[in-house]
Amino acid sequence: MIIVMNPTATQENLMRVEKKITDAGLTFHLSTGSSRTIVGVIGDKTTIAGLQMNAFDGVEKTVRITEKYKLVSREFHPNDTIVDVDGVKVGGKNMAIMAGPCAVESMEQLLESAKCVKAIGAQFLRGGAFKPRTSPYDFQGLAEQGLKMLREVGDKTNLKVVTEILDVNAIDMISQYADVLQIGARNMQNFELLKTVGRSKMPVLLKRGISATISEWLNAAEYIMSEGNYRVIFCERGIRTYETFTRNTLDLSAVAAIKELSHLPIIVDPSHGTGRWKMVRPMARAAIAAGADGLMIEVHPHPEIALSDGDQSLTPENFKIVMDEVKQIANVMGKE
Repeated sequence: MIIVMNPTATQENLMRVEKKITDAGLTFHLSTGSSRTIVGVIGDKTTIAGLQMNAFDGVEKTVRITEKYKLVSREFHPNDTIVDVDGVKVGGKNMAIMAGPCAVESMEQLLESAKCVKAIGAQFLRGGAFKPRTSPYDFQGLAEQGLKMLREVGDKTNLKVVTEILDVNAIDMISQYADVLQIGARNMQNFELLKTVGRSKMPVLLKRGISATISEWLNAAEYIMSEGNYRVIFCERGIRTYETFTRNTLDLSAVAAIKELSHLPIIVDPSHGTGRWKMVRPMARAAIAAGADGLMIEVHPHPEIALSDGDQSLTPENFKIVMDEVKQIANVMGKE
């Protein structure tokens, strides 16, 4: 249930509403806008159904939320959420750029990548230390050694570190090195992992599952937020369809859908979305034009010898071309 307070509601009116909710054994979340305060009621459906809130002074109306996701819903929180990562903001008028190699291979490779993406406009360094691969014989990452490299290079270049977490038991270790925890496509519905990162309170980048519907994706975010972590960023990275020319089918309609249904920011990964470096440029332009709050792009100084996803990685020169173009589109879209 959503309780919409009158613009003239007093603090005393609000406190009485809050007390009624807590006395019923329920919890609430406040969303304060420029003219109204919205109280989102969380808890047992039967108990919520029995609440009679319209008679309270200061209450303008109550609205029942029919979707299973509540905290994620734009009905629950009408204003756009801006996720603050230690001073770097994702959402609103901010265009977030996360760039770097698919996998951390060496200090030299990572530092060269980071320096180039920083100079061209990225605020985040993305890189995998633990790599979930389709084949067990493919490069699996450098584990904690890779995490240490990410942190060292991130600090040297003043870039925030985004890296993937695969295991609930790795949360303490990865949290020492990362600024943003990435939930990859294969783990979007790993509910224990979602709840674990929800309890961590660290910013979470939630990639869409390989065959996930929009509703399933939103409910995955709800798992994180239900544990008290509201710093969630969606990432559209393509879904599996019958098409074989591209690695995945990049669903840019998901950007518009998330903007309509949720208040959380969304970025797009055209690298995994297409699997072809030549397609990253047009899809990056289209993503920003569709309203995305940023991009995640794989950049490698030497894609031809990359240990992971070289076919979809941009060279520094091509990354600069992409950035020059998306900055112009971002300006048109009112982003900085």
